[in-house]
Amino acid sequence: MAGPGGAALDELARNFTYGAPGAGNGSLSGAWYRRNEFHLYGVLLAVLGNLVISISLNIQKYSHLQSAHQEHARPSFRSALWWGGALLMALGEAGNFVAYGLAPVTLVAPLGCMSVTGSAFISVMFLKENLRASDVLGMTLAFAGSYLLVNFAPNISQAISGRTVKNYFVGWQFLIYVISEILIFCVLLYFYKRKGMTHIAILLTLVALLASLTVISVKAVSGMITFSVTDKIQLTYPIFYIMLIIMIASCAFQVKFLNQATKLYSTVAVVPVNHILFTTSAIIAGIIFYKEFLGAAFLAMFIYFFGCSLSFLGVFLVTRHREKEHLPQSYIDLGTIPGKQTLDKIQPDSNGLSRGTLPDGSDSTKSPSGEKKEV
Repeated sequence: MAGPGGAALDELARNFTYGAPGAGNGSLSGAWYRRNEFHLYGVLLAVLGNLVISISLNIQKYSHLQSAHQEHARPSFRSALWWGGALLMALGEAGNFVAYGLAPVTLVAPLGCMSVTGSAFISVMFLKENLRASDVLGMTLAFAGSYLLVNFAPNISQAISGRTVKNYFVGWQFLIYVISEILIFCVLLYFYKRKGMTHIAILLTLVALLASLTVISVKAVSGMITFSVTDKIQLTYPIFYIMLIIMIASCAFQVKFLNQATKLYSTVAVVPVNHILFTTSAIIAGIIFYKEFLGAAFLAMFIYFFGCSLSFLGVFLVTRHREKEHLPQSYIDLGTIPGKQTLDKIQPDSNGLSRGTLPDGSDSTKSPSGEKKEV
């Protein structure tokens, strides 16, 4: 192909495969089948990885509950059970990392709902938590949505080479996208830092904006490693190390803002909002940077987004009004209100040792002789 842009277009044509497997020559057909096998492996790894993460979360939760019931409680990180959960979580995240290198972002990212619904199911089965009607409905919707988005996700076979990532990185679509993200991020960061606005939408939108860069870089790094294993070495391209730095930095700042959100708000509020914003941001990143919806039919796109909506609704129903675990305490902390006296009754904890304050607001009781005794 002649012209200054011929090399880039040739590279794009070599890395994309459309249509039926019989179209084109035999090598193209073989590549189509091989890339679809990779898609299947990516989906399986994503589902298994998210299920392993849900198991790890429940193991760590059980470790916290177990240590709280001990007479001399010790930090959870000193428990072998807690470390087992941490190792399982690392294994699940590694599965997700590899899945991004094998399958499209728009196929892997929405499957994160399996972690939330799987965790709720395991909590009911092994931690004996209550099974609510909203849990059953939410799990059903999440599984139905996952089935739709897996079957109607963009069927574009794409090999992630160093040259492909470099061409995408300097493309005008991504430049406009990343400049817009930086502007929005700076505005939200100004309201968060200067104005002291800590609304959950601001914090989790900051997380989602960083997540889009994380997803782009994770797929680039994982895809180039996969390409190096199956074809030619790609680790000599400078773009690989640029993406690696972006991946590490964006992950670190994501954790910072997400921890801030979990300190200010309950996990019941953080989990569904974070899942929806993260998944939406990842899908947009896959569409713009990796052009994963290029040539997709309108009906397939509609059913795909309908499946995403079902999974979002399922996650919301599973986490909605879920009671938080209260660890047993040996006392009731009333807090102090300057200039005021606490006179209200406090319902005592049947598992605790104390009974709260008395109706008259004092911390003393009267003996039969009428004298006050300190409690």
